[in-house]
Amino acid sequence: MKSKPIILKLGGSVLTVKDKPLTPNMDAIGRLAKEIAEADVSPLIIVHGGGSYGHPLAAKYKIAEGFKSRSQTLGFSKTHNAMVSLNMLVVESLLNEEVPAFSIAPSSFVVTRRGRIQSLRRDVLENAIKLGFTPVLYGDAVFDSEMGFAILSGDQLISKLAVELDAKRIIVGVDVDGLFTSDPKTDKSAQLISHITLNELKSMVDRIGGSNTVDVTGGMMGKIFELTAAVMNDIEVFILNASKLGNVCRALKGEKVVGTRIVRE
Repeated sequence: MKSKPIILKLGGSVLTVKDKPLTPNMDAIGRLAKEIAEADVSPLIIVHGGGSYGHPLAAKYKIAEGFKSRSQTLGFSKTHNAMVSLNMLVVESLLNEEVPAFSIAPSSFVVTRRGRIQSLRRDVLENAIKLGFTPVLYGDAVFDSEMGFAILSGDQLISKLAVELDAKRIIVGVDVDGLFTSDPKTDKSAQLISHITLNELKSMVDRIGGSNTVDVTGGMMGKIFELTAAVMNDIEVFILNASKLGNVCRALKGEKVVGTRIVRE
């Protein structure tokens, strides 16, 4: 690949109304599509989370625990279909802004083993990028070689893709300003950490707040754990608040934005 891609993760907490099942935040989706179009960076890979689309269904049918009974198959299909529905809204908004967005279902080219990515058809993405498309992926219900099926989080996916495709950087858009010393939603004294290394991160990992809503992929703790692999490969990770106007656009263009930069050392 001639130029290194930027990988943008858009959290489900930003794209959906997280406490209302299957409810999109269309204002946020439309605004972010405009920001991505305005930034005009290429190659770009977009991955989004599930929010109120994927998580409640996955939790209800215990998809992350793997196949245990045939009653789960309907839940597996419902979870995947819900994510396809959300993905369609994101892709349509991008197309409206003349971004050549192209939906790619992770379940069509990724197989996990006990919930961890076992095989990944990298050429699917490489071919799309080579032709000038902007692939739009998402956290998905995928098939698993040992468990039957599993949940593949968008965070595990972006970290793996970043390493496989030698990404320039990862930008993670969440609904807070970045990584804090404690959960800023419940602790008013929480302080933003603007820059942190892996060693510093390990020393404070037990103080990072988790998600206070249904999240089968682990909340902030899960994000940090998954992104470690990319950082260890010298791929910078930047966490920002995608709910704030202009943040994603500026970050994509490499401009200064409030957030947390995670580096190897």
